[in-house]
Amino acid sequence: MKKLAMMLMAVITGASMLSSCSTGTGSQSGSDSAQSEDVFTVDSISLKAASAPVDGTDMTSALGEISSSALFKAENGENNPLLTNVFCADPTSVEYEGRLYVYGTRDHQQYLEKGDSDNTYERIKSFVIMSTDDMTNWRYEGEINTVEIAPWIIASWAPYITSRVEEDGKTHFYLYFSNSGAGVGVLTATHPAGPWTDPLGKPLISAGMEGLEDCPNPFDPGVVIDDDGTGWLSFGGGTAKGGSKYMPGSTRIVQLGGDMLSLGSDFAVIPAPYFFEASELNYINGTYIYTYNNSWETRLEWDRDQLLSAPPACSMSYMTTNTPLDPESWEYRGYYLRNPGELNMFYSNNHTHLHRFNGTYYLLYHTLVLQSELGITKGFRSIGVNEVLVNEEKTMINFCDADRKGVAQIKYLDPYTVHQAETAFLTDTEYKVNESGVTAVCCGKKVIAVRGVDLGTASKAFAAKVSGKGTIELRLDDVNSPAVAAISFDSTEPVVVYTETGLSGVHDLYFVTDGEFEFDEWEFV
Repeated sequence: MKKLAMMLMAVITGASMLSSCSTGTGSQSGSDSAQSEDVFTVDSISLKAASAPVDGTDMTSALGEISSSALFKAENGENNPLLTNVFCADPTSVEYEGRLYVYGTRDHQQYLEKGDSDNTYERIKSFVIMSTDDMTNWRYEGEINTVEIAPWIIASWAPYITSRVEEDGKTHFYLYFSNSGAGVGVLTATHPAGPWTDPLGKPLISAGMEGLEDCPNPFDPGVVIDDDGTGWLSFGGGTAKGGSKYMPGSTRIVQLGGDMLSLGSDFAVIPAPYFFEASELNYINGTYIYTYNNSWETRLEWDRDQLLSAPPACSMSYMTTNTPLDPESWEYRGYYLRNPGELNMFYSNNHTHLHRFNGTYYLLYHTLVLQSELGITKGFRSIGVNEVLVNEEKTMINFCDADRKGVAQIKYLDPYTVHQAETAFLTDTEYKVNESGVTAVCCGKKVIAVRGVDLGTASKAFAAKVSGKGTIELRLDDVNSPAVAAISFDSTEPVVVYTETGLSGVHDLYFVTDGEFEFDEWEFV
């Protein structure tokens, strides 16, 4: 596409880089008349000149006023949930080459297969991957089809990822996950989007294995690598024999072997009061932090410091230690996130992930906001994020509330580089995922929007890689504003089409699509 940009510049400025070419005079957006155009080849992809309304041209859209279930984020000035077209939950994340990659349980699989009934999770055997470098526009990276990689699984939930540079000089990614409620598996890759492999061919942790006879549901893994390069794994669920509602006794931690794929110690108990699920580990300033979702049980018992009252039902609590294998060393520190249901965001289970990105701590979690906006009441979850203050010196997580506003964009989106069409702050398109990557599938009238696009002083053209028949209109700041440019196309093979623009400034950019086609990439020049 960089070569494409150079050639587009040549066409637009009348330079001689391309011989025997001229900008075509295609049909207006929405018209059925055939385009008159010149076609030439760029790296074996046809590049077609489309109709080119320039800055200030008032186009009359054939689409009319747009109504989309995804537009609630724009209408309300919100940035949560992160995805508006895919249900996902139980977030975890890892940073790589300036991007934050977020993973989640793919509730959408259960929704597609059993959307007419409650989300009972048993059909979920895949994970969602998305990434961002500005915390507002999220690129859908595809799915991890766990059952194809590890066919021994029962189901796959609650992923947890970590990474480190190994002796081969490559960054290796270790993705631990719940094998239903029966144990913990692990997948590995050398890129955060995969491909993924199953190095063990079996679970790393299984219910009933030696040392876990008293941990009924060893699931929901949390992993951290400390300053010494040692890996640690936490997990747990259910009530141990002799356990109580106050102290279920099923939370476990273990040191990982040097290969991150074996166990390097005996299992130890973390005495977590009112423990339920959603284990996570962090390591800050030499201190291990264990976070967890506490239970729905009525708080009838509490023997902690009176300054730390019992946490509200199904909130998120944390504990700290310097010696993780010593149960007596763990100190309960309080709760830091209420259940979103207490904030009129609908009650559900709770699961968080803490991540420091570009110097700011973010708390990822899930809610039922998206399903509510779509008029669904079956328990399909979606991921949100908020900033959270962390006192690194005291290893203290400040209180944080989930909300729909989310976090601010940390940098403008640069339109003068190739972007995947599945990058958006809101969209109602579907995604086609295969070995070659992810493509946005536009069927009928759809919207893809990116926020905070810095077009500079003047763009010259907009190009899109598409296949099929349809129209893409560009609108600024409001989906129902007049179109400022448009392209129409009809091709059974992938083609790159473009239109002159003349746009400038910082805007939210709406791609309003109509037709039956795949929208792969876009770029301004």
